[in-house]
Amino acid sequence: MVKMLIKPIIYDLASQAIDLIHQAGCESGDIRFCTYRNQTLSANNRSLSKLTDHQESGFGVRVLLNGAWGFAASHRQTPEELIRVVNLAVGIAKASRLCQQNPVRLVPVQAYQDTYITPIKIDPFSISISEKADLLLTINDRLLQYEKQGIIKASSSLQFNLENKLFASTEGSLIEQTIYRSYSGYRCTAVANGDAQSRSYERLPLNIGYEHIAQTDLLSQIERVAEEAIEKVYAPKGPSGIQTTLILKPSNLYLTIHESVGHPTELDRVYGYESNFAGTSFATTDQLGKLQYAAPWVNFKCDRTQPCGRSTLGYDDEGVPAQEWYVIKDGILVDYLTDRETAYRLGRSSSNGCAFADSWSSLPMVRIPNLGLEPGPRGGSHTATLSEMIADTKDGILIDGIGSFSIDQQRRNFQFGGDSFWQIKNGRIIGMLKDVTYHAMTTDFWNQVDAIGPASEWQQCGTNICGKGEPLQIAQMSHACVPVRVQNINVGGR
Repeated sequence: MVKMLIKPIIYDLASQAIDLIHQAGCESGDIRFCTYRNQTLSANNRSLSKLTDHQESGFGVRVLLNGAWGFAASHRQTPEELIRVVNLAVGIAKASRLCQQNPVRLVPVQAYQDTYITPIKIDPFSISISEKADLLLTINDRLLQYEKQGIIKASSSLQFNLENKLFASTEGSLIEQTIYRSYSGYRCTAVANGDAQSRSYERLPLNIGYEHIAQTDLLSQIERVAEEAIEKVYAPKGPSGIQTTLILKPSNLYLTIHESVGHPTELDRVYGYESNFAGTSFATTDQLGKLQYAAPWVNFKCDRTQPCGRSTLGYDDEGVPAQEWYVIKDGILVDYLTDRETAYRLGRSSSNGCAFADSWSSLPMVRIPNLGLEPGPRGGSHTATLSEMIADTKDGILIDGIGSFSIDQQRRNFQFGGDSFWQIKNGRIIGMLKDVTYHAMTTDFWNQVDAIGPASEWQQCGTNICGKGEPLQIAQMSHACVPVRVQNINVGGR
C-alpha cells in the first residue's frame, strides 16, 4: 500500500504562501513542496561499482506580478523561511518588470483538489540492497562466462526514483502527487579482430514499481546479448555514402522521435524562449496546420495519461490535468507542447499541460510529455509487421537500439546511429553489420516512411535523461512506437 508522504505542517505552509501571494497583489502564483528519493546501483564486471541512495526536499515559489515572473526557492521548510522566500520572489518579479519588453499573460486553469499516485505492485525501495546487488552481479557473471569468446567487460544497473510533491496555487488548486519510476539494463563489450563492440539490453524506463525488474526476463536475454556482441565485433562495417532502405525497431526509433518531433514542437523553442541548450525550432507557428511534417499515414500523439508512461502523472507543475492530443495528424503539424504562457501567446484557451520542473529549486518550463507514433490501422495499406517489412525489402538495414546522435540548432538536420544492425537482402536477414549511421532532414525522413507496424508490435520505449535549459534540467518521457520502414535514407559518409 503506497502512503502519501506530505506532513500536515506542509499544508499549513502552502496555505500561508498563497495568502502572502494574494496580499502582494500578484495576478497569479503557486508553490511546490517537493521530496525526491533517487537510488542507483551499478556493477562493473564482478564488483559493485556504485551505490547511491539520496533524498532531498524543499519548496519553490513562483509569482506573476504586473506581467513579470519572480521565482525563489529554499530547502528550509519553516514559516519564517516561507515569508522570506515569497517576499524574494515578489521582489524578483518587480525587478524583472523593469527590463521586460512584453508582459506575460496566462491562459486560465481550473482549481483542482486531488491526489495522484503511480499504480505499483511492489515498492522498489522495500527491496533490500543486497537482493538488488545480487541480481546485478549475477547478470555480469553470466555475461563474463563468454570471456573465451571475447566478452571482456560487463556492466549493469538499476535506477529507482520517488517524487512526491504538493502543489498549491492562487487559482485554488491543492494537488498532491506521488510518482514512482523504475529502470534496469546491462551491457557487454567484446574485443576481437582488432576491434571492440558492445551490445545492450534494458527493461525500458517506466513509471512502475519493482515488478518491472523482471529477473526472469533480464537473465533470459543474456545469451542472445553476448552472442550478438561477439558476432558484431567480427561483422563487416556498414555501407557508406549511399541511400538505402531502413527498418527501425522501436528501441531505435524512439530517440529519432524524441529529437526530431518532440523538441521541435516545444512551443518555447518555437518562440525562441529556449535557445541556449540545443537550439530553437524550424516548426514555426506560421506553418501550423500547413506543414507536411510526415507522410499522410503518420500520426504522433501526446498522452500524459498513458499507463506506466515515463511522463505519466495527474497534473503538470502548473496544476493543468494530464491529457492527450495530436501534434502531427495525417502527417500535418497541428499542435505544439505548451504551458500556460505559450498557450496564451498561441491564442489557445488552455494549456495542454507540459510544464515541468526537475527540482523544487527549478522553474517550470515546457517539457516533452509521452509522445508516440500511432500504430498503423488494421488492414491499412501502409501497415505491416516487422517480419512483413523485412520480407518485402530487397536491400536494406535493420536497426535496433540507440547509439550516437546529433541534430542541428533548429532540429532540421540529424544523424543517428544504433546499437546493432543487420543487413537485409532479398527479403532475408543475412548477417550483422557494425558502425552504421543514418542522416536526413527531419521532414524528408518522416515523409519517406512507407510502412508502419501494427498495434501488436507497440512498445513503450523512452528516456530517463532529457536535458534542457540553462541551468540544465533533466526530465523523463516515453515515446511509444512501432517498427517503421523508411525509404531512400543516406547512410554513412557524413
